[in-house]
Amino acid sequence: MKILVLNGGSSSQKSSFYSLDRWSFDSRVEPLWSAQLSWSKEGAGELVVNRRDSLAVSAPVAEPRDEAALAHLLGTLFKGDAAIISGPEEVDIVGHRVVHGGHKYMDSVFIDEKVKETMRQLVELAPAHERENLKGVEIAQRVFPGARQLAVFDTAFHRRMPEEAAVYPLPYEWFAELGIRRYGFHGISHSFCAERAAQILGRPLSELKLITCHLGNGCSLTAVKEGRCQMTTMGFTPLAGLMMGKRCGSVD
Repeated sequence: MKILVLNGGSSSQKSSFYSLDRWSFDSRVEPLWSAQLSWSKEGAGELVVNRRDSLAVSAPVAEPRDEAALAHLLGTLFKGDAAIISGPEEVDIVGHRVVHGGHKYMDSVFIDEKVKETMRQLVELAPAHERENLKGVEIAQRVFPGARQLAVFDTAFHRRMPEEAAVYPLPYEWFAELGIRRYGFHGISHSFCAERAAQILGRPLSELKLITCHLGNGCSLTAVKEGRCQMTTMGFTPLAGLMMGKRCGSVD
């Protein structure tokens, strides 16, 4: 199975390509191809494409946030010096990291028009990311029309946290009717870290109590018991919790 992964962020678009006979969590799977389109606050952009055989191609991009720039990034998978496949029809699945799944999505889902409409409604909750995620989906559908598109939500891992952790001490109808709750973010990372820790320890995840740490430009901690999130430091938005690169974290 040939899988392309797309991670759209507020300052970059990243993509990796994998060819798998079967998925095994024990395997350290390396991408055959990867690309990153990044831009600065001044708007200057650069596209860097790498193949596992060490071939690297980089070029400046005039309009990095433009849809044509992302389409060009995806096209380098099968066109130009860094191409690794013969054509777009070889891609079976395009997986998208989507920042916000709202209160509805607890698991990854294949993307249809209904899912895309939900993503549009969630843009106001994560405007810097959800809009880029949606753009990535729509462009990938055009570039790889034969591939299935899969949304992997950053909030999904936290959707099973106990209600007493998710509900704020505010009027309950805000939770029930408006969806104001602790959503938590970085869930893909926290889920992976919990499973990887169990593997390294040689113990079943269902027997462990863990604190997982996502430390980067954005930071969060999550308490994991028996493989499920119990509490996480980020809340209704990604602002709460630890100090971060561009977010002050919780302030009294």
